[in-house]
Amino acid sequence: MSSTPLSPLHLAVALDGTGWHPASWREPVARPQELFTAGYWADLVAEAERGLLDFVTLEDGLGPQSSHLLDPDDRTDQVRGRLDAVLVASRVAPLTRHIGLVPTAVTTHTEPFHISKAIATLDYVSTGRAGLRVQITARPSDADHFGRRTIPRIDDYHGPVVTELFDEAADYVEVVRRLWDSWEDDAEIRDVATGRFIDRDKLHYIDFEGRHFSVKGPSITPRPPQGQPVVAALAHATVPYRLVARAADVGFVTPHDTDQARAIVAEIRAEQQAAGRAAEPLHVFGDLVVLLDDDPAEAAARRDRLDTLAGEAYTSDARIFTGTPAQLADLLQELAQAGLTGFRLRPAVAGHDLPAITRGLVPELQRRGVFRHAYEADTLRGLLGLSRPANRYAAA
Repeated sequence: MSSTPLSPLHLAVALDGTGWHPASWREPVARPQELFTAGYWADLVAEAERGLLDFVTLEDGLGPQSSHLLDPDDRTDQVRGRLDAVLVASRVAPLTRHIGLVPTAVTTHTEPFHISKAIATLDYVSTGRAGLRVQITARPSDADHFGRRTIPRIDDYHGPVVTELFDEAADYVEVVRRLWDSWEDDAEIRDVATGRFIDRDKLHYIDFEGRHFSVKGPSITPRPPQGQPVVAALAHATVPYRLVARAADVGFVTPHDTDQARAIVAEIRAEQQAAGRAAEPLHVFGDLVVLLDDDPAEAAARRDRLDTLAGEAYTSDARIFTGTPAQLADLLQELAQAGLTGFRLRPAVAGHDLPAITRGLVPELQRRGVFRHAYEADTLRGLLGLSRPANRYAAA
């Protein structure tokens, strides 16, 4: 038997409403009447932290959820409406101690200056556990909420319009990162005796001039505790893989088998090399929707019941796993062999599948020696094995 030590896995959960299955809100455990309360979200994140997960992501958008990719729908049988992800993360942060908090921000119609200070603030509120998941929108109806620009109608996500939106997102992340560095770590003196609160020489103009943004800086918020909060993005194809490779610390990808996982990882690593970032750590997490029960037949029956309630079979961009925690552990270890460094699990029904992850899957992975038994760091960067970066503007 091989004595090669097994690499520890990183695990995150993606929280969205009552769960990722559109009929999840109709389950007895779903608590739909509490969906817009702070306590609901605090409970979910506390459960994730109980399972020693690296972080949670919080979904967001600039228009009501829709069953169509690019258009609104008029359905009344699915959850519609959201709280702001960054504000939810800030509310939950003081109630947690170790888990990372990664809200989604849509880059297409928001200003990088605003998001930069919001995430810097989250990093202070959480004492170093903030991240940012960047997302684009190509929906004309989202653009109509802002009235500043129009997005032409497109047929798919592979044309020049979407490429341009991802280029804009890469610039957006660059502006955000520069703003996080625009205060040196010791810019605040706070010396009552001399009456000096700040060293003005340690605040820097970022003077960013790009195709999409012109931002002078500096930020109004001092450099965050992590220096650079963790940046993440979801990617399904070459153009978003390039964004992950150029701009992110964590990429979420959606392989449906090991061969596909290997090919995606290879493509992202090649893009990372092309972007001159080969030496920098970049996590590639596999996304899976999960329905977990102690008996595989039970999980399958539950999926069928949810599909019947929804009136159609649930499909997803990510692989949908239905089975036991042990079977999921087998799959995660198999996919990890393809070069994935972690997984972001999407609970089909948050009230059921999140506890199944924390109380079923996690102990199984611990028994196999591939998941932590205690939090080993106080920051999200620390949990992900990322060092705190030097400030780009500080004199060497």
